[in-house]
Amino acid sequence: MSTTYREVKADILRQITQGELAPGSILPNEVDLAASYGCARATVNRAMRELADDGLIERRRKAGSRVRRNPLRQAKFNIPLVQQEVEEQGSVYRYALVSRDIAPASDRLRARLGLQSSDRLLHLICMHYADDAPYQYENRWINLAATPDAETFDFSQTGPNEWLVKQVPFTDVQISFRAIQADAVYAEHLDCARGDALFQVERTTRQDDEPVTFVQLTYRQGHRLTTRY
Repeated sequence: MSTTYREVKADILRQITQGELAPGSILPNEVDLAASYGCARATVNRAMRELADDGLIERRRKAGSRVRRNPLRQAKFNIPLVQQEVEEQGSVYRYALVSRDIAPASDRLRARLGLQSSDRLLHLICMHYADDAPYQYENRWINLAATPDAETFDFSQTGPNEWLVKQVPFTDVQISFRAIQADAVYAEHLDCARGDALFQVERTTRQDDEPVTFVQLTYRQGHRLTTRY
């Protein structure tokens, strides 16, 4: 029976934790590891990817893989459906679709997502409320080439994130966080003053390298995101 990637990963992890592979030491290449474990190279590749994701090794093209001198600690956090998030706080959730239109991708989105000028995007602006107070302003673009059913779906009753989670599998998500100053649009929708500091999450979702959606989620003042590692 062939060795599994979990067994390969566990053995390399054991060597690292027990000091057999010292910090900074170079690991054998994937071909040699596959031969020593009696498995396919793809099996080794997956084990190495997970060890890199866990912050224990670093992989560089042409330079090979080595044990990190200082293992990385990766923060883990959950971004639930906004309805779930609001209701878990003991508040009553309400959703509203503000606007909807279809247009070619802008230069900025083409550059960010790797789209073509002919690609069409569904642009949705939505509001989410907690006890009728503004909670989150959602500014979302959906790639209709990846999700053609979105063009005819009625988002007036169901939020796009809830629909996408059920309809479209994803293979990669990139998330960034930043503080922004409220402009006139945010001030109006989030019931704050222009210039107030707001918390914003940007998220890009892909399926096999094809962009599915890009969204900016802007929260009312006082929002807190908790993480752990």
